[in-house]
Amino acid sequence: MSKINYDGFELDHFDSASNFRNYQIKLIKKYLKGNFLEVGAGQGGLAIFYSKLLKNITLLEPEKKLYNILKKKFKKNKIQIKNTTIQNINQKFDTIIYYDVLEHIKNDLSEVNFAKKRLNKNGYLIFSVPAFQLFYSDFDKSVGHYRRYSKKNFRQFEKKTGLKIEKILYYDSLGFCFLILNKLFNLQQNNLKDKIALWNSLIPFSKFIDLLTFNCFGKSLLCVFKKCT
Repeated sequence: MSKINYDGFELDHFDSASNFRNYQIKLIKKYLKGNFLEVGAGQGGLAIFYSKLLKNITLLEPEKKLYNILKKKFKKNKIQIKNTTIQNINQKFDTIIYYDVLEHIKNDLSEVNFAKKRLNKNGYLIFSVPAFQLFYSDFDKSVGHYRRYSKKNFRQFEKKTGLKIEKILYYDSLGFCFLILNKLFNLQQNNLKDKIALWNSLIPFSKFIDLLTFNCFGKSLLCVFKKCT
């Protein structure tokens, strides 16, 4: 994982979106086990939730400013926090997650292959990424995204890495509708805090629509790989 050239200005707003964070944890809860690693932990918005479910947690954050925030936030928790990348650690893990991180990495296939090496047999490698390149926007560019993803991208990773897809789905259908509106009307990204608060309040409805539509579309894409050999 290479250094990411941005300061995480949007993370405070997204980390306060508790409905969305709870939804994300619910989607992956059954795959969280054993020795656990989050790569690119940011300000620890998700760590607050899974720290209640797991004992052996390591957070990696290569950006110094965000690393210092993590150290302060979790100073009373038994969580290992490291200011480095996955290429610079020698441990192996039962679960590794990248939440809204892979899109920041130019050579994403190389990163997936390296994460596989750090995974124990029968371990899980979990990604959540922004969906559909069609909706790549100035906002994506401003937060250091190289791309957005489709299921096809992860099926290609499956073929090239030997990992097995256990679960793959789109989620947050109302967020997808906001992407459409932004594409059609080129909405400005000012008042980001208020927009995220509104979106977060609608997550229960988004979950219901996801269920009705069998997760056939959404703002985000979740993929869970299993290492079988």
